[in-house]
Amino acid sequence: MTISMHESRVQDVAFSDENAAMRHLPYFCRGEVVKGFGRGSKELGIPTANFSEQVVENFPSDISTGIYYGWACVGNGDVHKMVLSIGWNPFYKNIKKSVETHIIHTFKEDFYGEILSIVIIGYIRPEKNFDSLEALISAIQEDIEEAKRQLDLPEHLKLKEDNFFHLPESKIVNNH
Repeated sequence: MTISMHESRVQDVAFSDENAAMRHLPYFCRGEVVKGFGRGSKELGIPTANFSEQVVENFPSDISTGIYYGWACVGNGDVHKMVLSIGWNPFYKNIKKSVETHIIHTFKEDFYGEILSIVIIGYIRPEKNFDSLEALISAIQEDIEEAKRQLDLPEHLKLKEDNFFHLPESKIVNNH
C-alpha cells in the first residue's frame, strides 16, 4: 500500500487528535441542560442536550474538538448511550465552542433545566465541514451507529453502572 505525503499527514493529524482526545478519557461531566441553537431537532431530526457556556469553558482546554461517545443520564433517570460533539460545528460556523449531547433514546418531553450527567469514553472522529445538510445528517447517523457498537463492548458497559450517575437528592429537578 502506498501512502502519499498528503495522506500521511492527514493520518498523523487524525492520530494526534485522537491521542489528545484519549488523554482526558474517561471524562466525567455534569451540568444543567440549556437551550441551544434549536437546530438539532428541527433541522437535523437529531435532538441534542446542550451544556451552558460555563460548563463548556470548564472542559480541558486541550481536549480535541470532534465527535465522542459515552453514557448519559438525565437527573436520576436511566443511563443511555450517547454521542457528543465538542467544537464549533463548522457546517454552521459557530463562533462559540459548544458541547452537544445526543442521547440515543427517545424522551417524551424536553428536559431543559434538568441536570445532565455524562461520561465520555471514546473518540470517533475530528470535527469537519460538510457540503450539504444531508451529508452532515448521514455522518451523524454513522457516528450514532459507531457509538452503539463501541458502547456494547464489555470494557465500556461497566461505566454505565458508575456511581457518578446517582445524583444526591438535592440535585434532582422535576422528579428526574
